[in-house]
Amino acid sequence: MEIIKIITGALEENCYLLKENGTCLLIDPGSDSKKIKEKVGKDKILGILITHAHFDHIGALRDFLDENRKLKVYKKSNLKDMEQKEIGDFSFQVLYTPGHSSDSISFYFAKENIMFTGDFLFKDTVGRCDLPTGSEKEMKESIKKIKDYSDTILLYPGHGEDTTLGREKQKNFYFE
Repeated sequence: MEIIKIITGALEENCYLLKENGTCLLIDPGSDSKKIKEKVGKDKILGILITHAHFDHIGALRDFLDENRKLKVYKKSNLKDMEQKEIGDFSFQVLYTPGHSSDSISFYFAKENIMFTGDFLFKDTVGRCDLPTGSEKEMKESIKKIKDYSDTILLYPGHGEDTTLGREKQKNFYFE
């Protein structure tokens, strides 16, 4: 699987494009739909995964849905915690990870050993919990939940640099 990070918008949100065999999944199309579409190229978008519904993560969503009304959007309201999903050649597990927002979810691709965390988890920190529907208590529970996963998982956050879960367990204050 090829992973392409596309930094979008004024808040430099990380949109991800996952490509496999002429198909792709789009994660968090924040803005700059033209820039994202250039990276998609001729590949067929099978679905759009949304880690949470803050404007900087869904700003370009409407552009993609206007072009293809049959395109499925995968978000907390239509997914179950710990659910395993298969979309074309892509396979992932859904993890409810509230704290930054009540609708925060992460997507774990076990075969590739990668996780897309949105604004739940960043390199050396977590997403802020003081916005509407944010909760420090839920953030602590989400961190507790993710601690059991392998240290070798590569984390792709909604902003900033990639990291590993092992690094976060060692260096991230919130994991103490």
